[in-house]
Amino acid sequence: VQLVESGGGSVQPGGSLRLSCAYSGSSYNSNCMAWFRQVPGQAREGVATYYSALVTASTSIADPVQGRLDVSLDKANNTLYLRMNSLKPEDTGMYFCAAVEKDVGTKLLRLRPSSYTFWGQGTQVTVS
Repeated sequence: VQLVESGGGSVQPGGSLRLSCAYSGSSYNSNCMAWFRQVPGQAREGVATYYSALVTASTSIADPVQGRLDVSLDKANNTLYLRMNSLKPEDTGMYFCAAVEKDVGTKLLRLRPSSYTFWGQGTQVTVS
């Protein structure tokens, strides 16, 4: 599975960004995908997840960013999105897309970096 993030950049506080994660190479019908962010010197933090199966799908947003971030999946274009609104300086970081070809279970497990097998290279978001 290959993941390529895009859409990062610099934005003023209060602004918005939409990150994209183009994925390819997956042949499984059940997948968990997620967005993580990382600041140098700190652990990678899960912010949003998208679980997709044949007939079901579910999303979750980490509590600290609830109400400001939204995740969506465009299956036709094999792209996972992260919409970020009301951005704050503390949202600054490298944002990574991750995927695993199974359902990893609870929201807590879906937000955990160790649950994922495949990672993109990241896209930088700077809010200042």
